[in-house]
Amino acid sequence: MRISFVIPAYNEARYLGACLRAVLNEAEGKPYPVEVIVVNNASTDETRHIAASFPGVTVVDEPRKGLLWARQAGHLASSGEVIANVDADALVPPGWLDVVVQEFQQDPRLVALSGPVIHYDLPPFRRLLVRAFFWLSYPLYLVNRFVLRVGSIVQGGNFAVRRDALDAIGGYNLDLSFYGEDADIARRLHRVGHVKFTFRLTTSASARRLMAEGTLSMGWRYFLNYLWIIFLKRPLTNDYIDVR
Repeated sequence: MRISFVIPAYNEARYLGACLRAVLNEAEGKPYPVEVIVVNNASTDETRHIAASFPGVTVVDEPRKGLLWARQAGHLASSGEVIANVDADALVPPGWLDVVVQEFQQDPRLVALSGPVIHYDLPPFRRLLVRAFFWLSYPLYLVNRFVLRVGSIVQGGNFAVRRDALDAIGGYNLDLSFYGEDADIARRLHRVGHVKFTFRLTTSASARRLMAEGTLSMGWRYFLNYLWIIFLKRPLTNDYIDVR
């Protein structure tokens, strides 16, 4: 099984180096091939230079600014059977890839795997609130996937997807801007196979968006947009704060 990391990056010079070091350390010595692609998404800082300075990292330029444009460009440039999507401020922990490979090998019908993102730069209490958000969301995932059968849950900065399944649903929804993009991919992938959310696949990332929007208000906004996408097939809002 070949794995392709796709890392969208818009003005991520501050975080990208640490992200790539963690990804490359995780990929080193694996018995399966791993490629790493950084999508330079209209950056105006040193993002492209930093990405290109890492041996073995492929840089793809996508001049159309937007997360979904970047994800799609990375998907089209990649060659892996499974595409691992992480954010440019993420720190992939040891064993992350092994969990991905084990889960896909154990379930031939698995088309996407995701898990929580825990923030490394939050105070302990707010970090606890984020963990509680994921635990409270888990029953919703179970109901939507196994009872209502209308979708699943994917955490946008921490998921792996099978290439042929992504191709089967027509790739990413380029009409979306930010909110609901992960709920949309979970809803559409649910039609072609199993979309699993597991606490075994946890990664960490910066809490800069939480700090900009507020923990509770951001959690509420994510929750409402999730419901809008699952049941109305459109996000509640297209507006979002650009934290870079």
